[in-house]
Amino acid sequence: MPTAPDVSSASAGEVLALIRSGTVETRADIARLTGLARSTVSQRVDALIAHGFVDEDNADGGSTGGRPPRRLQLRTGEHAVAGVDLGASHCRVALLDLTGTTLAQREDPLSIADGPQAVLGHVDKTLHALLKEADHAPQSLQAIGVGVPGPVEFTTGRPVDPPIMPGWHQYPIPEFFADRFGVRALVDNDVNVMALAEQRLAFPETRYLLYIKVGTGIGCGIIADGRLHRGAQGSAGDIGHIRVADDTEPCRCGNSGCLEAVAGGAALARRLAELGLDAASGSDVVRLVKSGNRDAVRMVREAGRAVGEVLAGLVNFFNPDTVVVGGALAAVHDQLLAGVREAVYRRSHPLATHVLRIEPSRTGENAAAVGAGILAIEHALSPDQVDRALAATAG
Repeated sequence: MPTAPDVSSASAGEVLALIRSGTVETRADIARLTGLARSTVSQRVDALIAHGFVDEDNADGGSTGGRPPRRLQLRTGEHAVAGVDLGASHCRVALLDLTGTTLAQREDPLSIADGPQAVLGHVDKTLHALLKEADHAPQSLQAIGVGVPGPVEFTTGRPVDPPIMPGWHQYPIPEFFADRFGVRALVDNDVNVMALAEQRLAFPETRYLLYIKVGTGIGCGIIADGRLHRGAQGSAGDIGHIRVADDTEPCRCGNSGCLEAVAGGAALARRLAELGLDAASGSDVVRLVKSGNRDAVRMVREAGRAVGEVLAGLVNFFNPDTVVVGGALAAVHDQLLAGVREAVYRRSHPLATHVLRIEPSRTGENAAAVGAGILAIEHALSPDQVDRALAATAG
């Protein structure tokens, strides 16, 4: 849920945040809470209505006689955002209204290694098709969120030396979308937007959450005090390249013994293939586990222990109340989480695990696209952005 802003001198954008959070329902509520003059409240609310952010309807109750109060609520019909999930081998695009309800979505097989022009060109065409399907004009789009499978400098939205994204280093993804749709595009690492979706939709009461993605690689999204934590440059949560004790398995990063090289889906598939099994990816590992293959089951549980060894240190350091495990290997979460829990509860301090819960992802395969959409919504409805939009209209 969005939180209410400081209301000592509420702008129109801050008034919208109060309405969106459910803190206020009528103009009188706004005046009482903010101390703004009624004429100022009317000015703020009228501007929000004129711009299509707010509807005002007759309220069911609260009147003590005379004309009933009119209830203010977020207007969703005329605005939309897009959430884009670019995986190593797929592209998922979701069109959402401002409440986060999915209006239309589409997934296609697509290799991120095809490069930015081909991949983003596909997203451009898909997004136009989804707007048409949902009967929305391109001008209704307020913002675009994009999750990519590599490190991102969030302030610029540019990937930085992404190991599985050849040709993407420093590519100006936000500018690509700004040139075509005239809106801000916010680009982040995919595990960050997954963490955002999980916390906002599945664990809204949780303020401190770690989202562990165990797929081809391994990463961690961090929610601290209800907010996504990226660190100074956007690289927080890159746990896949933490060294696992006494392991010398070479990693694609050039080092050895990295968690990803020991417990990632690609690493498990390679070891299973060396045993003569048909395995080339994390999804093949999942298939083998579900078929009861003993080697696959053993390796996934061992991978869970390796992830748990690293996670135990994070639990001691960060003290989350919820850890969520997602990604391709989470499809066999019984085996994976058994290993994770075993290591975490053995290695973490009792105080750090007193209320800790370790759960499989509840948002599933749509986590990254929906999380990217939520990132876009929170930008589009932020007080500063709303105030800028109203100022541009007034100008």
